[in-house]
Amino acid sequence: MKRVLTCALLLCLALLCQAKGKKAVFIIIDGVPADMVERLDLPVLREIAAQGAYARIFVGGTRGDYDETPTISAVGYTDLLTATWVNKHNVWGNHDLHPNYNYWTIFRIAREQKKSFTTGLFSSWTDNRTVLVGEGKPETGNLRLDYVRDGYDLDREAFPRKPDDLHIFDIDEHVSREAASCIRTDAPDLSWVYLWYTDDAGHHYGNGDVFDHAVEMADKQIGRVWEAVKYRRDHFGEDWMVVVTTDQGRTDNGLYHGAQSDRERTTWVVTNRKVNERLLGGGGAIVDIAPSICRFMGFEIPRDRRWEQDGTPFIGKVDILDLTTEPAGDKQVTLHWKSVRNQARVRVWASLSNHFKEGGKDVWVPVGIVRAGAESFTVDLSRLPESSFCKFVLEAPHNHIGRWYLPAQ
Repeated sequence: MKRVLTCALLLCLALLCQAKGKKAVFIIIDGVPADMVERLDLPVLREIAAQGAYARIFVGGTRGDYDETPTISAVGYTDLLTATWVNKHNVWGNHDLHPNYNYWTIFRIAREQKKSFTTGLFSSWTDNRTVLVGEGKPETGNLRLDYVRDGYDLDREAFPRKPDDLHIFDIDEHVSREAASCIRTDAPDLSWVYLWYTDDAGHHYGNGDVFDHAVEMADKQIGRVWEAVKYRRDHFGEDWMVVVTTDQGRTDNGLYHGAQSDRERTTWVVTNRKVNERLLGGGGAIVDIAPSICRFMGFEIPRDRRWEQDGTPFIGKVDILDLTTEPAGDKQVTLHWKSVRNQARVRVWASLSNHFKEGGKDVWVPVGIVRAGAESFTVDLSRLPESSFCKFVLEAPHNHIGRWYLPAQ
């Protein structure tokens, strides 16, 4: 009898541990600049942020530099999915897309874990899954998602066309209900929910009451997913990370996006998790979202793939932020960064190749060790083989930061 009770207790403990597993969902509402989120009454986003944080972040890479990135929808989604800018992921617009799958999406990272993680995607169109995530492609290892609700833009019977694309709002209503239902009943470990209509409202009407109302309705759609998350948390003891963001801002009149104006580059993120200096300091970017989710979920990422990520986690400890490069004479380059933990030991690595881009392997050479508090380090390029390309990674105990240097330019 004692043995039976012991086995039952162990089973209960195992089930309890399993129930308290970590799960994450990220939601993109398309084309909503930060000033709108800050101005409007959005009770769901406010409730989520009250448990964690709201912050402005940026899209578009670095103005005028090698990683400048169009502020266009599919580009922004891929920034988030891969934690890289366009110079790596190679998605330059919304059409004729040729992603570089060597830069793994967060779904590929989840699938490559030793432990099995379930995934879900809830979206109007199929390209988010079949092209950007690359489901079923040899280049992604024939990646498959477990729960899929998409393709509604092609269903003209269920969603007949309406003036000013109002049928897209109907699709978003359906997508948000489908996502909430799946999360409530099946609770995929990692999910992406995509809501489209806000972008169309901006394109049709620009700034004004219609666009404002579209954002307010999107908040209610997010609320369905948030309620499902709270249900899982309260009834199953699961530990959830929720991230809500947008893919780009807009021009001053609200009609357009794609360029590098301040309003087009200025976006935002809301999360229910407590954040670190990355967001508190105001320097966050859309490429920080995937590394943050990976850290929360405990995903292991091979070093060379992790070092290709341009983002920095905004949860957990970080030591260094925001690497930049500056020529320092004919054969020298100075690396600058911001220190969070001055005594952290920082290893400086360099690679003179970019074979990773073609699926190969780069040779990383150690070029120095410095304390984070120094906030700069000068590399003598004459001690390295002659090259018109160099990429650097600074490796600290709690995070890395990386940057390309193109001395020939």
